[in-house]
Amino acid sequence: MIDFHCHLDLYPDPPAVARACVERGLYVLSVTTTPSAWAGTADLAIEAPRIRTALGLHPQLAAERKHELAMFEQLIEKTRYVGEIGLDGGPEYKSQWGDQMLVFTRTLEICGAAGGRVLSIHSRRAAAAVLDEIQRRPSAGTPILHWFSGTNRELARAIDLGCWFSIGPSMLRGQKGRELVSRMPQDRVLTESDGPFAQVDGRSAWPWEADNAIGALAKIWNRSAAQIRAQLLSNLSNLGRLAQLSAH
Repeated sequence: MIDFHCHLDLYPDPPAVARACVERGLYVLSVTTTPSAWAGTADLAIEAPRIRTALGLHPQLAAERKHELAMFEQLIEKTRYVGEIGLDGGPEYKSQWGDQMLVFTRTLEICGAAGGRVLSIHSRRAAAAVLDEIQRRPSAGTPILHWFSGTNRELARAIDLGCWFSIGPSMLRGQKGRELVSRMPQDRVLTESDGPFAQVDGRSAWPWEADNAIGALAKIWNRSAAQIRAQLLSNLSNLGRLAQLSAH
């Protein structure tokens, strides 16, 4: 099982959730929303070799946490994974667009200077702008668009730019999400929960519930559940190799 985008540190009892992930043999990308949260979140993975902790600065927090960019730069050498970063074009964040752009472009520049990283990227209502910045900074690393919700044209551009995608059960509940997934390269897709933000039956999704996407993927791609699982593990292995390359 793979959860390539969840916020372990934001559950009510993060150590218990981390232990449950270990017990289930779950591969996890534990993303953070601020650099100051990275050290404590990384501690959750000390005895969890399948949990990787990503260094992030979330676009919704860019205005109030942009001063943490210096800390982001200091910490970049401690991890091969970066996230959650990106842009949010929601109307409630429109006034913060300048700060969002400052933070996103600077994090990409820092990643590029460090040799590239695996990047988990937020692009809600901002896919075109996110892709513009990715295209301008190819040395930043391997972009993985988390819960992508852009247009078919934006998806085609993302694919051309070499982007990967992490998708979860919540995304697959809607027709638009299923249609987008049907067009994604199957060798560049990973599952995610986006817990505890994503909801399952009115409650926060658990990391292991990313696995609930398997059935929908099997239908969309007309493959068996076993074939889907094998494909996802192969994808994760390939991404791991890219992460190793970024460290050198």
